Amino acid sequence: MEQPKNFDDINFTSIHRKILLWGSGGPFLDGYVLVIIGIALEQLTPALKLDAQWAGLVGAATLAGLFIGTALFGYIADLFGRRLMFLIDIIAIAVISAATMFISSPLELVLMRFLIGIVIGADYPIATSMIAEFSPTRHRAFSMGFIAAMWYVGATAADIVGYLLYDVENGWRWMLGSAIVPCIMILLGRFHLPESPRWLVRKGRLEECKKMMRELFGTELTFGFEEPEPTRYRKIFEKRHLKMIVFIGIIWSCQVIPMFAIYTFGPQIIGLLGLEGGRESVLGNIVISLFFLIGCIPAMYWLNSIGRRPLLIGSFAVMTAALALLGLVPEPGIWMVVVAFAVYAFFSGGPGILQWLYPNELFPTDIRASAVGAAMSLSRIGTVLSTYALPIFIVNYGIAPTMLAGAGISLLGLLVSVAMAPETRGMSLEETSKLESC
Repeated sequence: MEQPKNFDDINFTSIHRKILLWGSGGPFLDGYVLVIIGIALEQLTPALKLDAQWAGLVGAATLAGLFIGTALFGYIADLFGRRLMFLIDIIAIAVISAATMFISSPLELVLMRFLIGIVIGADYPIATSMIAEFSPTRHRAFSMGFIAAMWYVGATAADIVGYLLYDVENGWRWMLGSAIVPCIMILLGRFHLPESPRWLVRKGRLEECKKMMRELFGTELTFGFEEPEPTRYRKIFEKRHLKMIVFIGIIWSCQVIPMFAIYTFGPQIIGLLGLEGGRESVLGNIVISLFFLIGCIPAMYWLNSIGRRPLLIGSFAVMTAALALLGLVPEPGIWMVVVAFAVYAFFSGGPGILQWLYPNELFPTDIRASAVGAAMSLSRIGTVLSTYALPIFIVNYGIAPTMLAGAGISLLGLLVSVAMAPETRGMSLEETSKLESC
């Protein structure tokens, strides 16, 4: 009788592709709603009489919501499973997007952006844990790379929608409500997806897992050894896990703070750096979005060929140099601006994937979503403060010091990566969840 195959060694099947595609819907929506507000602000600022402080609050509100959503719902996903929350959060995103179309004051806008941040934040630990736990070892880096790429697909889609609606009267309402369309598509795609098999095993629901394996793959597949264990949130504060959360939180912050600043206030920044303002600056943002997206593609393969640690260190080094160039060169020409941003965007692909890959590799199944949520929440402390402060900082100090501040943040990511980044290439989730940092 043929022995069951190990789950980590099976081929990529249609069910893997479905989980990867529809599970990536959350990152797609995150990229979409974050970027669309940056374009909508061009109309919202005069319509709602937003000053620099209100603009900063609008940008920071979504990130503050993400802080709460990731921390809270990661734990809920570990308690009750991935699939249920997988559906609820998408419905909530659609409802809030619809409600945002009818706001009439700055306070209402900030509140809606805060709420949508909570529900999008909920999807991060749920979706990434589901995808990581379903992915065979040799496909895990590609799967996490696909998640990162879908963030940029969402961002690019938002740029295109914003460009088309830029000159439409009250176009900002349609921009902010347009997220309803992908929400409906994602909800329909997720409706028939199964529960995570590793979560079922960890919860002691072995017969349910075996039945699901037979239905999906025609045989009972084995897993690396993980004893059934209840979820206890305090476990993430154990010395080894807390150290990993701090490491991931720092590199995540250092990757996303400059990136979120570029996206949230992209049209304004590009205009200040020399490109034409208004609608044409959105075209510049589309070009940058495409370079962010393109950068993910080779990084998906470099993570397995070069390795996680070397790619992270090399990427942060190049990203630091690109932002420093914009800060040090007085009055950079249009081409220098575009090239520097494009280089930064392209090489952010490695760290952009690793901010999803590392937290899902480095923690056991019973606290994986909780740890992903905690690491992401830690990273959002810096992004909330920086996104609020960015428009105020630009007004008071100018664009060159702002770029140098971004370079300093990337430099911190480089130093922490050299000191702490582990190598997880080719290891099962059971092996990576026991690794110590470098």
